[in-house]
Formats: sequence, C-alpha cells, structure tokens
Amino acid sequence: MPIHRRDVLRFAGAAALSGSLPRLARGVDNASLYDLPRFGNGRILHLTDTHAQLTPVFVREPSVNIGIGSMQGQPPHLVGRAFLERFGISDDSADAYAFTSLAFEKSAARFGRLGGFAHLKTLVDRLRSDAGTERTLLVDGGDLWQGSGLANSLQGADMVEASNLLGVEAMTGHWEFTYGEDALRKNLEAFKGEFLAQNVFLTEEAAFNDAKALDPASRRVFKPALIKELGDYRVGVIGQAFPYVPIAHPRRFTPDWTFGIREEELQQLVSKLREIDKVDAVVLLSHNGMDVDLKLASRVAGIDVILGGHTHDAIPQPIAVKNASGVTLVTNAGSNGKFLGVLDLDIAKGKVKDVRYRLMPVYSELLKPDGAMQALIERLHLAHSKSWDDKVTTADRLLYRRGNFSGPMDLLICDALRTEFDAEIALSPGFRWGVTALPGQALTMEDLFAETAISYAETYVQTMTGSQIKDVLEDVCDNLFNPDPYYQQGGDMVRLGGLSYACAPAESAGRRISELTLDGGRPLEAGKSYKVAGWASVNPHTGLPVWDILARHLRAGKSISSRGVVTLRGVDGNPGLAE
Repeated sequence: MPIHRRDVLRFAGAAALSGSLPRLARGVDNASLYDLPRFGNGRILHLTDTHAQLTPVFVREPSVNIGIGSMQGQPPHLVGRAFLERFGISDDSADAYAFTSLAFEKSAARFGRLGGFAHLKTLVDRLRSDAGTERTLLVDGGDLWQGSGLANSLQGADMVEASNLLGVEAMTGHWEFTYGEDALRKNLEAFKGEFLAQNVFLTEEAAFNDAKALDPASRRVFKPALIKELGDYRVGVIGQAFPYVPIAHPRRFTPDWTFGIREEELQQLVSKLREIDKVDAVVLLSHNGMDVDLKLASRVAGIDVILGGHTHDAIPQPIAVKNASGVTLVTNAGSNGKFLGVLDLDIAKGKVKDVRYRLMPVYSELLKPDGAMQALIERLHLAHSKSWDDKVTTADRLLYRRGNFSGPMDLLICDALRTEFDAEIALSPGFRWGVTALPGQALTMEDLFAETAISYAETYVQTMTGSQIKDVLEDVCDNLFNPDPYYQQGGDMVRLGGLSYACAPAESAGRRISELTLDGGRPLEAGKSYKVAGWASVNPHTGLPVWDILARHLRAGKSISSRGVVTLRGVDGNPGLAE
C-alpha cells in the first residue's frame, strides 16, 4: 500500500529546511551540518542531473520559472522570495543561496562552490554509515554522463568510473542516449549498478529484425526495475527514462527504440511488484520532469515516492499527490551535484508507515574531499583534458544560463554565432544544463565545454522567413507552457540574438508570441528571408562545433552586444517571476 494522507502530515514539518544554517567557515570541515537524526529502517540517497560536473561549481538557480493555470504558484514554479516563504528558508542564509538566485554574487563569495564528486563521496559514505550500508541504496536519476568536455570526448566513460567509485546502484537515462547505442551499451557493461528504463521498447521494425532487447517478447529493451532488500524489507525501484528522447534529440542516436511515458505499462509493473513480488515499498526513479511526475502521480496508483529529475528543480520538501490508492510523494533533486536527496523510510510489511526527506546542499568547503575520488578526478583530467586549462578570456559580468527566457551565457553564444557567421539572427537551444561564472573569473576551454559539450554541437547557417522564425518560437513556447504537462519536454525557450519579442505564456498555442523586432527596432517581416545561425540542430550539419566558434569570438575580445529582450504579458504577480 502507498503512503496515506495522514502519514504526510507527520513528515511535512520535519522535512522543512533549517532557516538558520550558520555562516559557512571557508576551508573548515564542518560536516556536522550533515548530521541527521536516526529515523526508520531504510535510506535511499538520490542524485540526479549532475551533467558530468566532477568538480565543485557555481550554479545560479532561476529567477524566472513561470507556472501557468493550475501550476501557477505551485512548486516547482516558485522563485526568489516566494520560494523562501513557501519552504520556510531564511533570507541571507546558506540555504537561500543554494535554492534561489537572490543576492547570488554576494552569496557565492560567502558560501563558495557546491557539489564535486570527491565531496559527494564523503557525504554519501557518511550517510551510508549512519543508516547502515545494508539499509542504504544510492540511485542516480540520469543526465550523469553528459555536460563536460571530458565526458563528451570519452562518451561518458569517465562518469561510469566516477559513479562506480561513488557506489551508484541504479540509474536511468536521458542525455546518455545521445552517445548512441554502441557507446551506451559499452558503458553499461562497465557500470557496476543497474540501468533501469521501463519505458524504452524496440520499434516494430527493430523487433522484426531481431534487434537486441532484454525481453524480445515484450520488446522491452532494458531492465524495468530491481528489488532491493533494505534490512528486512523489500523495496521495488522502477526506472523511468526521459520519455521524449527521439523528439528532443536526433533520431539517429536511437533509431531502434521508442520511448514515451507508458502509463499503462508502469501501472502493470507497479501492480506486479506489489501483488506478485510482494515488495513493501515502491519507488519510481524518474527522468520525466517535475510537472510530468506530478500528473503521473495522480494517475498511477501504488507508488510511494517518485525521485524525480530532468527539469533541474531543487525542491526541499516532497509534494503529496492524491491518487486512487492513497498518496504519492513527488521530489526533484536539483542539478550539477549541488544537492543530494536523502529519503528515510519507516517500512513495515507491505507498506511504508512514515518518511523523512531532506534535500541537502553539498557545500564543498564544508566536506573534506574523498582521497580516492579526488585521485580519480585528477588522473582523468591529466590524461584527457589538461590542454583545456588555458585561459580564453575573463568574465566581465555574471554569466549564467538557467531561466525560462534568456541568460547572459546564452547571449554570449548568440553573439559569437552572429559575429562569426555575419548573421542577422542567432538561435541557441534552451538547455537547462550549464554552470555559472562570476565576474572576474577566468574562462577556460573546459568552462566553455560545460556550456556546449554535446554530441551534435555542429553550427549551421540557413535562411528562414520571419513566419518560420515565429513558428519556431511558438512551438518551443507551447512545449514550455502547455497546460498539459504530458506535452512538455522540459528545457526553456530557445535563446535569440538580434531579435526581441513579447510572450504571453497563458495564451493558447500559436497566440503566445508577438511584437518581433530586430536589433535597431525594425519589425520582423513574415514574408522576408533572414540569415540565421545556430547550433545543436536535430538535423545533421557539418559546421564547426559551437565551442570553437565561441572560443574564437572570446579570444577576439568582443563583449556582449545582443540584448534579446523578452517582454512578458499577463504574468503580473506570478510567483515564478522574480525579475
């Protein structure tokens, strides 16, 4: 049986973050901040969306994450002070720095970088020891192998080594699929844990041609779930890979596989785990994105907790969702190694009696780096990426990406595309991964890879009419603000250089974008053709990778010139908007 509503009330207050986390002492091992009261008889540690960031990073959380309709004012669509108030976090605290964009530059200087696998290893080992190794499970929600130059050049093999040393026992995937089937399977042979994906099946044609699958009869490609014994109890863990891989990425990477949310198959699997395998708890390890998980939780019965990822939402407390058999708790554990989710379960035969949940910021200056992990990171760096350490330029302002509409890092990429290709307009995808650089920080090639490293980074130039450009914006906007979460794929709006527009997120499809104007104020004409530069197209291109274009632009000493202004309509007072 899943958690019941009365149980939610017991964990809700305990899950709140401390609003009085003391000022961090730089360089001091103050790991007592990570002491947790003993609770329950099973612990699941959850990491997601690290995007191959092996060392500590700065990452600014969004100041724009707008929710529309029933999602307005609900997590994850809260930013800034609205977020602090909802979760009881004190202003000007370390937690406010970790979870919001408020006073980011000042707080970054005060509290330092977060994450890093050597620091995560120390924290994971501590939390395992506290609960008992035999009662602890470490899982990863995907986007583990992509997001750095090192991972891109090694097709994720470095992250397999790191996750093995960290002790990851199960994972699911998203960007992992963009290395292609051969590289994926090679990495999985080296991975010591289980790769779980209940929602990946062979296409009919691939099945006819006897393509490789876990179960040819059902056409299921990967293991859908595992059963883990935590002490005297059995926990079923189901993997849910990103449902839209062939749509969001080039189809050539996964030609034999079909994805999807697969509600019906998921419900059947949950029922099997409970009724036939007699598990005491069911956990979904998901890469759906939080809005999708919230809807899924209302429609699939029997899941106790969803450990979510993909949308990079750092949510301190689980969200309780009622369904046919009780309540499912939905979590999302941030990105870039900044956070570690800690789910403590009080399990009885056939049910979860109670839970405690913490989403713990990983303050790197308070955790002594693990020696073995640090040595692995240094070995990988020296062998494969030492040549990327040279300075390209110095950041002249705060450079970040995350936000529904734009960010200075994306404008910099757009400027490079426009300048290097003499294009009127530049398009850059609304990826949510990418780290933050502080003003005055030296930028190396390794830093540029952290913003651009994908397996289809080729640049292109093409002619598009004003009407076609507007259609692209409308399509991406509908993906972001569709009132039905099942039609959302995650990510943010495509970034623009040389073009401004107005957006009304609450309008219907095809009616959200207006007032398109070029730099200088000239209106974009529907029937006129424009020279457009971009990168990361789902169609094959042969241009230079975008990191080479960006590096060339920066070495020339050119600053940001594109404004890419977005005027928002109909969102006054929306708590997903802090700017």
